[in-house]
Amino acid sequence: MATVFMFPGQGSQSLGMGGELFERYPGVVAEADALLGYSIKELCLKDPDGMLNRTDHTQPALYIVDVLDYMAKIEAEGRAPDFVIGHSLGEYAALYAAGAFDFATGLKLVKERGALMNAATGGGMAAILGMDGDAVSAALAELGADRIDVANLNSPRQTVISGPRADIETFAPRLEEKGAKRAVILSVSGAFHSRYMKPAAEEFEAFLAGFSFGSLKITCIANCSARPYTDDSIASNLVKQIYSSVRWTETVKGLRDLGAGTFVEVGPGTVLSGLARQIK
Repeated sequence: MATVFMFPGQGSQSLGMGGELFERYPGVVAEADALLGYSIKELCLKDPDGMLNRTDHTQPALYIVDVLDYMAKIEAEGRAPDFVIGHSLGEYAALYAAGAFDFATGLKLVKERGALMNAATGGGMAAILGMDGDAVSAALAELGADRIDVANLNSPRQTVISGPRADIETFAPRLEEKGAKRAVILSVSGAFHSRYMKPAAEEFEAFLAGFSFGSLKITCIANCSARPYTDDSIASNLVKQIYSSVRWTETVKGLRDLGAGTFVEVGPGTVLSGLARQIK
């Protein structure tokens, strides 16, 4: 039975994450501190300046903890997984595991991505519980909410929408009238995974031009297509990912069809494990 390692993204961060991993891998932590210009251990364990939940700090922190946890699991189990997937930001840790780039290169990419996404203000997002993506799209059309996009197709019971903050605040609660069990407006500053992120994606594309990538050694499924990465699609998929829907339900279903039976969350929290249980 094939094993899948799942790497969480933004929203799974929590004070104290990383714990003993920072002491276990001091060389990697020192490399991260040098690239970031601050102590990643202090940020994750103490967060003295209240920056852990700010996108430009959240994304590097999650990437680092995801990768450190992956290193620990590989040491403990002695073998790599059959597949790797990552939710949004988590896809960078998945690509690191697959061999697309080394730790430092991945952190440089994530640092730039986080900065660009943090600068994209004025947007909002909401989690719609109890509705799948098709139902949410139909309800938004009925409401005339044509400036809102479906951002994350997380499970048959959870869909995230994204768009201008005023539209999210107006229309998200009205989805409860259309059958949603609950609409939860998320604490984010931007309309991530929507058409409004295309300017940030274009800047990121220019940044990526300065990098080359390695051949993948583990199959990694892309958020934007729910299809496997190829060696020549790494840069283009990472650009598309910023403004495209995260097709998580389709990804997990596809892996089950390929014989995957064990899904292991690598990194902080248990969000992805919960979603995997909801996806049959």
